[in-house]
Amino acid sequence: MTWEEGLSAGEGAVRLLAIGRGYVARRLAGRTGMTVLGATHRPDGAPRQPGDLRFGDSAAIAPLLERATHMLVSAPPDADGDPTLRWLGADRLAGMPGLRWIGYLSSTGVYGDHDGAWIDETAPLNPVGRTAERRAQAEAEWLAARAPAGKRRGLPVTVFRLSGIYGPGRSAFDALAAGTARRIDKPGHVFCRCHVDDICAVLRRSMAGVGAAPVYNVADDLPAPQRAAVEYAAGLAGAEPPPLTPYDPGALPPGLRRFYEACRRIRNDRIKRDLGVRLLYPTFREGLRAIALEEGRIQPG
Repeated sequence: MTWEEGLSAGEGAVRLLAIGRGYVARRLAGRTGMTVLGATHRPDGAPRQPGDLRFGDSAAIAPLLERATHMLVSAPPDADGDPTLRWLGADRLAGMPGLRWIGYLSSTGVYGDHDGAWIDETAPLNPVGRTAERRAQAEAEWLAARAPAGKRRGLPVTVFRLSGIYGPGRSAFDALAAGTARRIDKPGHVFCRCHVDDICAVLRRSMAGVGAAPVYNVADDLPAPQRAAVEYAAGLAGAEPPPLTPYDPGALPPGLRRFYEACRRIRNDRIKRDLGVRLLYPTFREGLRAIALEEGRIQPG
């Protein structure tokens, strides 16, 4: 059985240790049936999912390290860098007997503003704001651990720079229902997205041993204004879209203001070429329609 067949069959060939078992990790596990071993991403917090371990419980985590074949890290970085790498250590990770793959979930936010230009994985990083700066630092730490240093074996690390993640339970439909959806008019501003199932497809291919690049952008084919997805979702749901609001940076909270200050178009050629991924949802339209069907918001046909 190949790794890919094992991932599809869910026969226990893959034992995924998810550090920070968030939205993507849960969807990945649910779609493949693989065994998932989880640890909470908050050092002092309660487990994120039933059965998860506390982040710093070294005695309890040791057996998971022995069993894991793959490790997905989505724990957010802190002021000192990446907590997972700091906690486990490169030497300890290199000593995990069955570990074949480490995936680090980052963000295309590390690129910062490129004035709407198309960029690929070779573009310079220009993170703006504490969150993006910490993410870029954590990326650098993982990529440094990828290369051999002295007598230490290099770690099998791949960094995935994710665009705006959406999917069932996390889409414009939910924002519309909660009354938090906004349509802000900033001419020329576009935003890159990716459906969670396409992210999972990228991860599965990489976990199966396909591709060897250190970094992959994960985005769909159509950078588009933020308000376009809200308008399309409202149309599918038969709801009235929120009013169109002219862009006023002074009226926005800091996080949303930084979002509108950065504009870039993310190239996804590498996931298609190296990993052989064919996007299920090449634009937000296909993705939102699939969500509406899955959630029973519209009927097939």
